[in-house]
Amino acid sequence: MSEAKSPTPTPGDTYKGWLFKWTNYIKGYQRRWFVLSNGLLSYYRTQAEMGHTCRGTINLATANIAVEDSCNFVISNGGAQTYHLKASSEVERQRWITALELAKAKAVQMQAESDDSGDDFPAVSPNSGQGGDCRNTEIQSTLRTLNSKVEDLATCNDLIVKHGSALQRSLSELEGLRVAVDMGEKVKQVTERATLFRITSNAMINACRDFLSMAQSHSKRWQKALQTEREQRIRLEETLEQLAKQHNHLERAFRGATVLPPSFSNPALGNKGAVSGKADASDEDDDNEFFDAMEEPAEFITVPADPKYHRRSGSNISGISSETGTDDQSVNFDELSLASNPESPQPLELEPVRQRRTRIPDKPNYYLNLWSIMKNCIGKELSKIPMPVNFNEPLSMLQRLSEDLEYYELLDKAAKCHSSLEQMCYVAAFTVSSYSTTVHRTGKPFNPLLGETFELDRHRECGYRSLCEQVSHHPPAAAHHAFSEKGWTLRQEITLASKFRGKYLSIMPLGSIQCIFEKSNNHYSWKKVTTTVHNIIVGKLWIDQSGEIDVVNHKTGDRCHLKFAPYSYFSRDVPRKVTGVVTDKDGKAHYVLSGTWDEKMEFSKIMQSSKGENGTEGKQRTVYQTLKAKEIWRKNPLPEGAENMYYFSSLALTLNEPEEGVAPTDSRRRPDQRLMEEGHWDEANAEKQRLEEKQRSARREREKEAVKAASSPEEGAHPDTYQALWFEKIDDPVSGETLHIYKGGYWEAKEQGNWDLCSDIF
Repeated sequence: MSEAKSPTPTPGDTYKGWLFKWTNYIKGYQRRWFVLSNGLLSYYRTQAEMGHTCRGTINLATANIAVEDSCNFVISNGGAQTYHLKASSEVERQRWITALELAKAKAVQMQAESDDSGDDFPAVSPNSGQGGDCRNTEIQSTLRTLNSKVEDLATCNDLIVKHGSALQRSLSELEGLRVAVDMGEKVKQVTERATLFRITSNAMINACRDFLSMAQSHSKRWQKALQTEREQRIRLEETLEQLAKQHNHLERAFRGATVLPPSFSNPALGNKGAVSGKADASDEDDDNEFFDAMEEPAEFITVPADPKYHRRSGSNISGISSETGTDDQSVNFDELSLASNPESPQPLELEPVRQRRTRIPDKPNYYLNLWSIMKNCIGKELSKIPMPVNFNEPLSMLQRLSEDLEYYELLDKAAKCHSSLEQMCYVAAFTVSSYSTTVHRTGKPFNPLLGETFELDRHRECGYRSLCEQVSHHPPAAAHHAFSEKGWTLRQEITLASKFRGKYLSIMPLGSIQCIFEKSNNHYSWKKVTTTVHNIIVGKLWIDQSGEIDVVNHKTGDRCHLKFAPYSYFSRDVPRKVTGVVTDKDGKAHYVLSGTWDEKMEFSKIMQSSKGENGTEGKQRTVYQTLKAKEIWRKNPLPEGAENMYYFSSLALTLNEPEEGVAPTDSRRRPDQRLMEEGHWDEANAEKQRLEEKQRSARREREKEAVKAASSPEEGAHPDTYQALWFEKIDDPVSGETLHIYKGGYWEAKEQGNWDLCSDIF
């Protein structure tokens, strides 16, 4: 495919031809037109661009040329510029290597001669950018042309002087002939004109020389200014990364000088529910950067209850015990775990109606530098940053919301509780369980299109049905409704606010989650905590959950205060720790919950509470005497090979499985998401751009219709705003919040196969 000349070029030749240049991991190698001339290798997208647009230039005088294999070779000038090139054949590659080596030798010789003679036009700096190289080449070419033109003018001046002198001599001789008076006057006039002509010519030449001198002097100044601006821009782009690396080195140096127990290490290396890595702890320490939060003192401590509350005593460690068996106790409490309540039988296991898939195609091994995209997005809203699918996982945000139902059994058990306080424990455990799927999930879910839906029908297998709909695009908001035949309803409306801060990414879910139990009419509500993705610039990505949640029972006034402790390297607590206290409407504590959001939660019955000694900051901590802790929730193990399948759980693997009869707006029908799951990332990126442009066009049409409706003289005309199809916005009288509530009709439309109301969004 190369069009280079067949014979081996001599050092003075201009060598041209097609080569394949590596661009990025999305586009791979791209065909480019390369030109080798005067020690500079430049490239263009097409031959037609040679006259106006140079895409990049590298100076061979300071470049290294290395051969990789039969067709590939690399040209680098020390790190600022590196070209990975590929020829169409080994013979073509050898021709290029020969031409480049000859051109490099000549460029080195010319640079040495230029340095010895103090040339006013130095060789192009190897540290300058590609655009700067093109500009320097253009300036030097212009100055050489101007110099040539002035030399031509000087030659003309010499001729003018020569012929002018001859003319004056001839005229002088003519004047000496003593001709008529009129003839003498005429000759005198011609002589004056010739003199003026010579003076004018000299002035023109002097002006041209002054112009050249000025252009040369300003050219040096301009080149210096351009180089300074270019270097300053590069320094600014590298400043954040350099600061992050320096901070990382300081942290490692500090840790090396601080003696800490070996068990307190990077949360990404925690041995609780984590997939074992290939490298040892020291290797991981070099690759990870930590976000150290200030460790706050515990608000309470727990101790084993007095032996009088037990038939037999034991050395029980409250809040941490992993035993799940039932203790024989002298007092029969209704609020104890359902595992020990004979009136609350375990739910029957149902035979699955259909066999769900257990695998998806492995994630392709495409490397893409996140910092190269995110460095220009500091302080921006994440939903407004266009990003390739390389940073996504093949699920939409609606499907991620549906994953909250992975541990629906907790709500099934809560529905059977007779005590609202015990029910609160299960609701709180369900709240914590929704974060367990995020511990390794660093991929970003697809932003749903406006009107996109997702149904999760597990009525026959698990007894519940779930529906999500994207009800707003700016700001992005999703509404979720799930109901179970076991007597509970879950609904939520979540709007994600996210900010990129350079070193980490914060995701703040706005909105509330509500759970209603039919039998008791208990109405619970709570909000989500902040999710933080660390090590955006350098190191291995890891996720932390931090903040506080208040789960409130609006009917009884019961409350559970959950605290998600942020990770701190200097904390002696277990990473990802969650603690909570269940209190009644009078503020009396009844249960203590403790555990981690990535592994398990336990709860303990409080038998007695008292004020203890002051903490590290002078705050008086409460001491709870509790019975032995009972495990209330434990994370399901990840399926085999999960590290190659985006760390999906068993439920997540089934969410994007094609199903018959779903709405045409269902996330399973989204083409870019399907292409990504199948490993066709280039096609997925192109399809993603098409869908986004289609959504923008639809939004412009709605805005035009809104303006038209606003100007309509008809009574009742008003600007048209987008109306969700399956949800309606109402004021909840119980919680006092405004949110989208399911208005019905979806499952009936599915049963009838009538999707006429759905719009074409894909």
